[in-house]
Amino acid sequence: MDDYLVTHRYNSICHEVKALNHIITRKILASADKAGVDKVTFMHGWIMCYINDNRDRDIYQKDLETEFGISRSTVTNILKIMEKKGYIERVSVENDARLKKLILTERGKVTYSILKNTLSDNEARVNSLLSEEEKNTFLALIRKLRDGLEAY
Repeated sequence: MDDYLVTHRYNSICHEVKALNHIITRKILASADKAGVDKVTFMHGWIMCYINDNRDRDIYQKDLETEFGISRSTVTNILKIMEKKGYIERVSVENDARLKKLILTERGKVTYSILKNTLSDNEARVNSLLSEEEKNTFLALIRKLRDGLEAY
């Protein structure tokens, strides 16, 4: 293998973050499958959790774009699939017909409760690998990278 590729791959933040993301995603999907939720994608689960955890206020597509750092078209496609699978509904807002707030359906609420436990278990597993200081440092650095890249 080319020396540049070897050096770049093993000293690359981008490579490590991508690899870590894949590992975490596989673990969470395996846990969800084990819990009987086999047709939910990773992002669908995060979105269901976000909608449920913010049920005291109206959530719109733009909120998801901001929260998860994904494009409008990506969110649109995800929401279409989630609506088709019966996890969410888009409900018109009384004062602005263009706006559609997102709500979980009954199926979405049941799936959310299963996924919340799955995500909590996996989060606890990840947290157990780091000390509190390491976790705080990691989060500060990852947020610094995210903010810097979004601003770039």
